[in-house]
Amino acid sequence: MTQYVIGDIQGCLAELKMLLAQLAFNPGKDTLWFTGDLVNRGPQSLETLRLVYQHDSCMQMVLGNHDLHLLALNYGYGKLKHGDTISDILNATDKNPLLGWLVQQPLMLQQDNFVMVHAGIWPQWSIEQAQTLAHEVECVLQNSPKDFFAQMYGNKPNTWRNDLQGKDRLRFITNVFTRMRAITTESKLDFDYKSTLAQMPSNLIPWFQAEHRRNKDKTILFGHWSALGLYRCNNVICLDTGALWGGSLTALNTETLTATQTPSQTKLNLENI
Repeated sequence: MTQYVIGDIQGCLAELKMLLAQLAFNPGKDTLWFTGDLVNRGPQSLETLRLVYQHDSCMQMVLGNHDLHLLALNYGYGKLKHGDTISDILNATDKNPLLGWLVQQPLMLQQDNFVMVHAGIWPQWSIEQAQTLAHEVECVLQNSPKDFFAQMYGNKPNTWRNDLQGKDRLRFITNVFTRMRAITTESKLDFDYKSTLAQMPSNLIPWFQAEHRRNKDKTILFGHWSALGLYRCNNVICLDTGALWGGSLTALNTETLTATQTPSQTKLNLENI
């Protein structure tokens, strides 16, 4: 049995099928983890969601910000954005089982020495604390989804306190797991920066380079940051290699740590999104 982890797909089904063929993926033998953002912006979001749903015995995922956006729209919150490609899911005849399954997916997965999240883990959180906080959000999301999505959107609070409560606590935890890239030198979330490490201004640092980071005891697998590309350092591995933007789709073999890539068949212009 081989375990693979694949970066953000975002509806790029052609690339996913090509990659699975390259891996000679055997659904009766091998297993897959997805770093989240199965859907949106790419051309085949509905078909991608259906494929993973149909193979949930051997495919697992964590929720990304685009997955949560889809779910929020389904519960009557948020607005369709220019460039969204999820209307076909919301209008599909099998929408209820698909989204009923999606809302039950976790924010964090652990196996052996690996942890997977969509965007990152707050530097001050240990792996154990992060798992507890992920479960805290998942409990509300799965049992009171309308209440959760009513308060999900927003950038505040932008820093962590152990005494955060209610919607502020849930929003911050969710934003860390699904939206975080850079933090300020004052330990505040920055939601604007999306470019490369080389271009990062001096007042920002990537979350995984924060001083006194408490979650280095396991390897953290994540996506979300396509400008970062395939990145391995500081006990983290980024697997979002920009399949949506003309880059590639990447799979990591967790035993050998070798990466397999297939070139993008899709190229969107960021200026048009």
